[in-house]
Amino acid sequence: MVFALMEINSSNDLLPNITLGFNLYDTCYNEVRSLMGATWILSGKKKGVSNFNCDKDHMPLAIVGDMPSKASVPLARILGLTRYPQISYGSGLPLLSDKIQFPSFLRTIHNVDYEWFAIAQLVRFFNWTWVGMIYSDNDFGRSGAQLFTREMDINGGCIAFQETLPLIRSTLSIYRIIGVIKKSRAALIVLFCTIENLASLMEQASFHNITDKVWVGTSGWSITTYFPRTEILTTLNGSLAIAVQNGKIPGFKEFLYSIHPSIFPDDPYMKTFWENAFHCVWPGNDAYNNTSPALLKNGTVWCTGKERLDSINTNIYEVYDFKYTYKVVHNAVFAVAHSLHQMKNCVPGKGPFKNGSCADIYNHQPWQLLHYIRNIDFNNTAGKRIYFDENGEAPMFLDILNWQLFPNGSNQYVYIGSYDAGLKGKELSIQLNKILWNGGHGQVPVSVCSDPCPKGYRRAALQGQKICCFDCLPCSEGEILNPFDDSECLKCPEDKWPDSRKEDCLPKLIQFLSYDEALGSSLACISIVFCLLTFSVFCLFIIKRKTPIVKANNRELSYLLLLSLKFDFLCPLVFIGRPNNLICMIRQVLFAVFFSLCISVILAKTITVVMIFSATNPDSNLKTLVGFRIPVYIVPVCTMIQIILCIIWLTRAAPFADFNMAAEIGIIVIECNGGSRVLFACVLGYMGLLATISLSVAFLARKLPDTFNETKFITFSMLVFASVWVTFIPAYLSTKGKQTVAVEIFAILSSSAGLLVCIFFPKCYIILLHPEMNSREYITRKKC
Repeated sequence: MVFALMEINSSNDLLPNITLGFNLYDTCYNEVRSLMGATWILSGKKKGVSNFNCDKDHMPLAIVGDMPSKASVPLARILGLTRYPQISYGSGLPLLSDKIQFPSFLRTIHNVDYEWFAIAQLVRFFNWTWVGMIYSDNDFGRSGAQLFTREMDINGGCIAFQETLPLIRSTLSIYRIIGVIKKSRAALIVLFCTIENLASLMEQASFHNITDKVWVGTSGWSITTYFPRTEILTTLNGSLAIAVQNGKIPGFKEFLYSIHPSIFPDDPYMKTFWENAFHCVWPGNDAYNNTSPALLKNGTVWCTGKERLDSINTNIYEVYDFKYTYKVVHNAVFAVAHSLHQMKNCVPGKGPFKNGSCADIYNHQPWQLLHYIRNIDFNNTAGKRIYFDENGEAPMFLDILNWQLFPNGSNQYVYIGSYDAGLKGKELSIQLNKILWNGGHGQVPVSVCSDPCPKGYRRAALQGQKICCFDCLPCSEGEILNPFDDSECLKCPEDKWPDSRKEDCLPKLIQFLSYDEALGSSLACISIVFCLLTFSVFCLFIIKRKTPIVKANNRELSYLLLLSLKFDFLCPLVFIGRPNNLICMIRQVLFAVFFSLCISVILAKTITVVMIFSATNPDSNLKTLVGFRIPVYIVPVCTMIQIILCIIWLTRAAPFADFNMAAEIGIIVIECNGGSRVLFACVLGYMGLLATISLSVAFLARKLPDTFNETKFITFSMLVFASVWVTFIPAYLSTKGKQTVAVEIFAILSSSAGLLVCIFFPKCYIILLHPEMNSREYITRKKC
């Protein structure tokens, strides 16, 4: 305060040619002494008389103080009666914001309610959800506990336990609280206690070696001052504290180093301070006039006045860490000075009072100065903006401190962050790399009732327990954890699937049988190889077309059968690749028509053999049908029926590309939907009917005598064909995704290969390896 007044008095810009003075009164943290000081100041006499002013010429303009709220409350009630300006630098009680009860009270310290919000934000920042709470049995503690509990509920945290610390020391209460602390899983304990209540609790906590807890306290207590024992400091190592914002006042350090008893000869404390600081006796100090010889005999020396304050350890003579000095006292004095400056510069007719009048700086009413103080707005010497809101409170900034105890026994509060109530959404700022937790590790302590659920698990509340205690249950298949509520899972859209952590729905993989994969390319190669093999047989039959084995059983039908088989082998190429509506229609129609053509030719060849042998039998009833050339009409008629069925199928309910979401987990299978199941069954049923007739006729004619009779081979081929497609049905129904298409392609290839091998390979064997059997002489000789 003295330094601030010296700055103001030496300033040419602030109150020029006006000197401010001051009166100091020590209330000793006592409400009664605070009221006595107020009476003395207001009346002008040490033995004050209420409602009388005996020294109007030396009436103080405003009161800066008091520090404790319990002293400021009665003081503010009395000063409020006459609207006498009062600016406190340490009273944070929320009640003092009530301008109806305390109309002339202002403060440069923050409302302690903000500390609860700051601590709640701090707890949320470190993800501490299971928190113990101890509070003093007074308005400060109960109010703070209530507000903090509400903030914890809003942030999703829980109070593990809350204990009241009695104002009068109670050993039983302290033992009970220590027992609760030791049993609780909560690693964090928030303290809303005054320092005089907390000391005995900390002594017992250190005695029981409770060093695995993180203590978070308000600005109402200071470890360095009140906890000198090393055991207590060890217990509190790594703890966090909310404190008034620290800062530097330009020139203040130099001022503190420059003070000297010769500069302040009338200061009753200066010589005593000097003697304590340098362990010497100041000559002429009345306090030691009678005892200094004895002190000198014990090794104490005389003070010379040449001692230097900058040689004292800063732990003893601190010139940097003056939180109340920087934040509040300095600002409070300058607020009064700036208000007086505005009052002095008031222009008559433009003043703030009735009819634009101004107040006289040398003779004004207290409420007039109060008006200016309420509306003050200036930057202090550190460049910070200072003003008062509607509740008479200055801008609120808080420091977050970490208490650190070092191996060499030294200790200090370390600044690790700040809380600025004016930055909505970004109030808290923390520097994690500066924090040193108890034990010297950098890992943030965990304080939870139940460990966080793994990815993809939701919280399930336990009956009768708080919401912070829960079980973890996995999200069902196809669900992700709700990002806004970890107690429920959300089902992914049909075209999406959860990622491995079940945190996000990702687009499902598109699956179809493609040429790029081994299965698709292998089937395509097999298809082409068999097609070339069929074409080679066809070429061989063309070359040997005049030989008996080719002529036998209608060589034109053999050519047609080979061509149809070649197209059958090419059909799988349409089944490979990404399906679309056109491809789906083409693949099913080609498959149905070419296989019907193939089976129709086999049926025609079988009937041809039967009719030829019937013609040689005089008693056969089929002899009359030989002239009608029935086999020639079988192929087009039977194939045309299938074509008509396919046309009806395409016009009524054509096959189409379908996105099957349920075939495989997490995969979208693009497949061909058959459209009308009835018509699809008709197409397949007709093919089955032709195959059954062909097998029956071939089976009946298998023993007909002939050198090149192929009915027995047709019988085998149709048995293979039927076996493949009968086996195909359960295999098709038991597979999913692209494997279904692969099974269908395999059935097409294997059934077509069965026909090719069983019908044509015996003939190729004779043509290539036994040409002597493929001659008229061999046939004639065999018949003979």
